[in-house]
Amino acid sequence: MSRDDTATGDTLIGYPRKPQILARQRVAQSRLFQIESLDLRFSNGEERQFECLTGADRGAVMIIAMPDPEHVLLIREYAAGFEDYVLTLPKGLVDPGEDIITAANRELMEACGFGAHRIEPLVELSLAPNYMRHRMQVLMATDLYPKRLPGDEPEPLIVETHAIEELPALLMREDFHEARAIAALYIARDKLREEKRRGGMDLL
Repeated sequence: MSRDDTATGDTLIGYPRKPQILARQRVAQSRLFQIESLDLRFSNGEERQFECLTGADRGAVMIIAMPDPEHVLLIREYAAGFEDYVLTLPKGLVDPGEDIITAANRELMEACGFGAHRIEPLVELSLAPNYMRHRMQVLMATDLYPKRLPGDEPEPLIVETHAIEELPALLMREDFHEARAIAALYIARDKLREEKRRGGMDLL
C-alpha cells in the first residue's frame, strides 16, 4: 500500500487513526530510565496495554568520523547489555544548551581525540520504536584535527580505523553488530559513492 501524505488531523489517508490513550502510569524509575504503561484504545475498538521505556529525551548523536575519504573511525567500548566489548561508532547524549553539531564535535573529541572542521547531519534513526521513544541523529564529520576533551568513560576507549568499503567484512565479526551503526555506515557509504559518481560525471 502506497502512502498518501494528505493528512486530516492526525490521520493520513489510507491509515487508521492513532490509538486513544486511556491511561498513562509510571511503573518503574531508575537513574537513567523510566517505564510507563499505556492503556490504548485502537480505532477498531480493541484495547491493549503497552509498556515503553522513556528518559530525559535530550537527544543523541552518532558520528561517522572520516580521517580521509576512504576510512572511518570506530571505537571499542564495554557494552553492559552484552557484558562484552563491542565495536561501534562514537555516540552520546546532547548536553543542555547544545545543538547536534556542537554535541557531535564534543563527543568526537572525548571518544576519539579528534575534532572536525566540517560536520553535517546525515540521517535520523530510531531504535525499537515499539518500546522506546529514542531518536539518534547521525552526522558525518570530515576534515579532522587532533583535539581531546575529557569524557565520562570509565576507561580509555580503543579507536580503530576501518575502510568504509569493507563493511561486509566488518559484519562477519562477532563484536560488530549494533544496528544503528551498521545502518549509519551503509547510508554514509552510499552517499559517498553517489558523490564520487557525480564527481566523475562532472569531469566528462
